[in-house]
Amino acid sequence: MTKRFFKALISGAVLSVGVTGGAFAAECIAPANPGGGWDFTCRQIGKIMYDIGVVDKPVQVTNMAGAGGGLAYNHVVAERGSDEDLFVAASTATSTRLAQNAYAGMTADQVRFVGAIGADPGVIAVAADSPYQSLNELVDAIKADPGSVAFAGGSAVGGFDHIKPLMILQRAGFTDIKKVKYIGVDGGADAITQTVGGFTQAMTGDMSEVVGFLKAGEIRVIAVLTEERVPGFEDIPTAKEQGLDVVAVNWRGLYVPKDISDAKFDEWAGKLQQVADSDAWQEAMVANGLAPFTKVGGDFQAYVDTLVAEINTMSKELGVIQ
Repeated sequence: MTKRFFKALISGAVLSVGVTGGAFAAECIAPANPGGGWDFTCRQIGKIMYDIGVVDKPVQVTNMAGAGGGLAYNHVVAERGSDEDLFVAASTATSTRLAQNAYAGMTADQVRFVGAIGADPGVIAVAADSPYQSLNELVDAIKADPGSVAFAGGSAVGGFDHIKPLMILQRAGFTDIKKVKYIGVDGGADAITQTVGGFTQAMTGDMSEVVGFLKAGEIRVIAVLTEERVPGFEDIPTAKEQGLDVVAVNWRGLYVPKDISDAKFDEWAGKLQQVADSDAWQEAMVANGLAPFTKVGGDFQAYVDTLVAEINTMSKELGVIQ
């Protein structure tokens, strides 16, 4: 999509965007239609900010769907670069698309990533009767014979489900990632069906996709890709525990315009931390299947920078981008 077309879309969209005024403490742009992850992020975080008193007026939510988040991103960069009362819902999809140049030349350094306070944990799962009992056993099999293991995932080739096992293998010293077999199917349930049926040896996806199959005893999750074990699933080891330092989650967070002051950036990071610490957010995570994942301020910015660079490099190696 060209920048000219982006600007044409924006000029039409901005007509419906309310300007933050006296009635609102701030504006949160959800880069999608009502419903779904980005809309949830804006509405829940904005509501809790007001309910627990970290802002003195409600947060206005503006839905700006288009180009997989690219329309909102371009709008912020082009029109709102110094707006200190604006934040935007983001997720791992945002960083993946930026890494793969899906936003018409926009780059990740044109905004500041202020924090994430929840995530759908990445997982690697195998069929219940799989011979692979641990992540290291699976990795060793691939290193010995890359053609012996195929992964199924709910994203396209080069998408984040594909990237997850490649990150693990690179930590294990296996760098010929084009030899790793991956089949992209229509969602996590289909990926599990492929694996349970023996068409693939492992499934790469998110915890929310596998819970039902896990409870039914159809699969085993051999690694969760989080810093710590997931509450409620304490018997599943992390990849880090198994010597493979990979954190790969579908995080839910926010970015802010690049040219706001450092003081304002720190202020938004602090407000987000207060939301993360609140009982209301704990309840919202449980109700929506999210696990704790709190990184705010410079810590989160560094995490996103590393993630974008890694996905960009892998995407080039895979031939997804030039």
